[in-house]
Amino acid sequence: MMSSKIKVTLIGNPNTGKTSLFNQLTGLNQKVGNYPGVTVDKKQGACKLPGNKTAIITDLPGTYSINPTSLDESIVLKTLMSTHEKDIPDVIVLVADVENLKRNLLLFSQIQDLEIPTLLAINMADQMNRKGITIEVDALEEALQAKVVLISARTNQGIQNLKETIVNYSQLKKTSNFESIAKKIDSEYFEKLQKTSSQFSVYELWLMLTKNHNSLLSSEEQEQLNPFKKDISKQKKYQHKETIYRYQKINEILHKTYVVDKTKATDLRSKLDKVFTHKIFGYVIFFGLLLLIFQSIFDWASTPMDFIDGLFANISEYVKAVLPAGMFTDLLTEGIIPGIGGVVIFIPQIAILFLFISILEETGYMSRVVFLMDKIMRRFGMSGKSVIPLISGTACAIPAIMATRTISSWKERLITILVTPFTTCSARLPVYAILIALIIPDKKIAGFLSLQGLTLLSLYILGFMAAIFAAFILHKNLKIKSNTFFVVEMPNYKLPSFKNVFLDVLEKTKAFVFGAGKIILAISIVLWFLASHGPSSFNTVEKTITEKYSAKDISEKELEKKIASAKLENSYIGIMGKAIEPVVKPLGYDWKIGIGLISSFAAREVFVGTLATIYSVESNDENTATIKQKMASELDPVTGEKRFNFATGISLLLFYAFAMQCMATLAIVKRETKSWKWPIIQLVGMGILAYVSALVSYQILS
Repeated sequence: MMSSKIKVTLIGNPNTGKTSLFNQLTGLNQKVGNYPGVTVDKKQGACKLPGNKTAIITDLPGTYSINPTSLDESIVLKTLMSTHEKDIPDVIVLVADVENLKRNLLLFSQIQDLEIPTLLAINMADQMNRKGITIEVDALEEALQAKVVLISARTNQGIQNLKETIVNYSQLKKTSNFESIAKKIDSEYFEKLQKTSSQFSVYELWLMLTKNHNSLLSSEEQEQLNPFKKDISKQKKYQHKETIYRYQKINEILHKTYVVDKTKATDLRSKLDKVFTHKIFGYVIFFGLLLLIFQSIFDWASTPMDFIDGLFANISEYVKAVLPAGMFTDLLTEGIIPGIGGVVIFIPQIAILFLFISILEETGYMSRVVFLMDKIMRRFGMSGKSVIPLISGTACAIPAIMATRTISSWKERLITILVTPFTTCSARLPVYAILIALIIPDKKIAGFLSLQGLTLLSLYILGFMAAIFAAFILHKNLKIKSNTFFVVEMPNYKLPSFKNVFLDVLEKTKAFVFGAGKIILAISIVLWFLASHGPSSFNTVEKTITEKYSAKDISEKELEKKIASAKLENSYIGIMGKAIEPVVKPLGYDWKIGIGLISSFAAREVFVGTLATIYSVESNDENTATIKQKMASELDPVTGEKRFNFATGISLLLFYAFAMQCMATLAIVKRETKSWKWPIIQLVGMGILAYVSALVSYQILS
């Protein structure tokens, strides 16, 4: 009996276009959550099918085999062998790459043995002619005893046929290959194994045995399985034989149904690889691309950022003019609106950063970067696979640290986890952008290179170099034995899918805005309260200042500014700021910047919003200035010079480049390492480095 919503699960090797197919089927009808008990992303979406049917599509993490070697891959097995009926799919779509069909069919044959309706979707079919590939689909279907659909997720080819096949999933054959394989390996052994439980197939029992996933069995059945667990060497030997027999069968099938004629291929891949992975030009191209990205972040984003900055200033001014004077109006105009404006203003720059990263991933270039960087990374205790988390860290350290699960060596993985927060994440970008705009002139070098863009690129390189240096120190001091082999798959070059890029940029930008927005909104309200209220002396400030300047010839506007400034100093936040000022003063900061530093330990991006809130409370000017103008006009009361001068700006940039200011990242490090030892080492070590770097730079430059 078919349910009204068909549960479809997408499974496949990495780089087969599984995510592209998921985007093609679901479009904007997607949601991202976590699998129960783990922090691995679970993507789901709704898809309209022929006959007014709806499918709930689940995109499982990429895996090469149903025998997992990493946490991501273990999710596949746990999902397919779930105890919950709602988690078991009605139909599995195994996505294969037309160029790597042999390897993909190993996973397909394993999935088939679970006896869940399964169909094979061979992706990138639009490239068959160019690659000189021919597939006899009917013969392949007969040999596999399964439905085969040729598709191209990029061009929408075959997608309608795939949907129609999903609707009729009940007609798909359930085939098991394992019984014949078991007879070849050791028929007596597997016959005994089958007797331990009548409700599961021999293949399911074999997976429970080899992967220690026997929670589905009763206590009596588990007891019967115990004798089989003891002989580990036999398990490994039989697993090896199983893989050999599967590949023998796959080779027989492909010999009759799959032909690759290289003489007919018109492939540029090998030529491009020679250029992009060249020992000299490869690095030049990579550096050039990074330069282009950071030039674009400033050049393309300046106009929309100025518009957003002015818009929030106008909104604050309008609200103040329309609403009656009072605490609620002050909360809106001095707390909430400036705080939110401190996040929204950076959407253009963050979207541009994510746009470039998404395009590089879509084209297949990122895998070449991994290969290119492997030799360098190995000298510092990491591998080429560490490059992906380090590059992903430019978006956010949390998913980047989770991405280290693909690194099989614990030492390499631990080192990568510990140094990834040094890479410049999107949360640092708002701080960098506002400070660079304040202290670095908007000039061009050689007529086209932006000085501000080069400064931003330098900060990203500084973060990466700090990560490499820290990795080298950890590599020399961590006494952990490990031997690993570096294996990376080079996907085909392809034109990026506009839809995939758009969805990726939208999802990541939205995650940044709403994730940061919640924190900043809450902190802005708290800061506004602390800056607008104080002890009993706070209420007498206005009277004291008025009496002090009553005999002096100053304008009403200047008097109001002095009252607002004195009130801020005597507020709760002013008292807190004054208390920490001796610690931050040697770095070139006053108590206001010190408050910004403390608040940003919850999340770095809070810094700009904090200063926006503090300066909004301090200023009673009816013509509300933008965030950038407020910071630019802030003066040192002692020297009369700009507070955000070159020395202070560089000091702040270095502090934010090195400091671990993200509680969420510390929490994920604890979860991944299963110890508080490593996140505490991160927090303290990076904090000391940040303070010393900021101190030295300010003392030299001031």
